Amino acid sequence: MTKHELKGFRNVLGAKETEWANAIRNREAIAIETSADALDQIQHATERELELGRLSRESSLLQHVRSAIGRLDADMFGLCMNCDQEISPKRLAAIPWTPFCITCQEAADNRLEPQDSIEDAL
Repeated sequence: MTKHELKGFRNVLGAKETEWANAIRNREAIAIETSADALDQIQHATERELELGRLSRESSLLQHVRSAIGRLDADMFGLCMNCDQEISPKRLAAIPWTPFCITCQEAADNRLEPQDSIEDAL
């Protein structure tokens, strides 16, 4: 990978880091609100759960971006963290913070999928 390409990835990752760091700072939506109305309580609880999920996802993405920046600094960017093969340029262009090549990512995803239940097999 050329220095120009690496610089481009560093710029993209830096912008994403800033974006997601700012996004997770806004925590007003997770404040616990009290209300005498049961429907309002349910609505606030649902909105809070959705916001917590969003914060969790963005925090995880921020960690991946910071790890990718660390790999850039260590001259390991673009190498799969599992098999040490080069990650395809198309994959890096789509998801520059990815730590895995497509083959290792698919294997990891398959391990995380829930197994079919006995009822589904019948």
